[in-house]
Amino acid sequence: MEFLYNLHSGWHVDQAIVTEEERLVVVRFGRTADRECMLMDEMLASVAEKVRNFVAIYLCDIDEVPDFNDMYELNDNMCLMFFYKNKHMMCDFGTGNNNKMNFLPDDKQELIDIMETIFRGARKNKGIVVSPYDYNHKRPSD
Repeated sequence: MEFLYNLHSGWHVDQAIVTEEERLVVVRFGRTADRECMLMDEMLASVAEKVRNFVAIYLCDIDEVPDFNDMYELNDNMCLMFFYKNKHMMCDFGTGNNNKMNFLPDDKQELIDIMETIFRGARKNKGIVVSPYDYNHKRPSD
């Protein structure tokens, strides 16, 4: 069964975010051919069935659909963004960027825990939650 859905236009991205009323919407924005992006897609595919009751996962290639690149500052080859009831959910990963997750978690369980934490916070009307893991070590060096 397919649990990852590709979004091929800005309209499709909008609809995915706007129409889901119960689950957390996770959109992987990135360059599909990028190695890090492929690794994240594999990780998302491996957890999709386990989280399907509370997470809807979508994939969006930022070269095919550049509509959100400026608005969401999609400068990375891969990032995850989280939405709940049409609201952008932020998460403090300790990296200095609370808007998106632009790194790979260490394993599948970490990814599930992050999704669950954001979902639980969203249901409590929190706009930002604190990640159950500190990724300060993944902060890009200047």
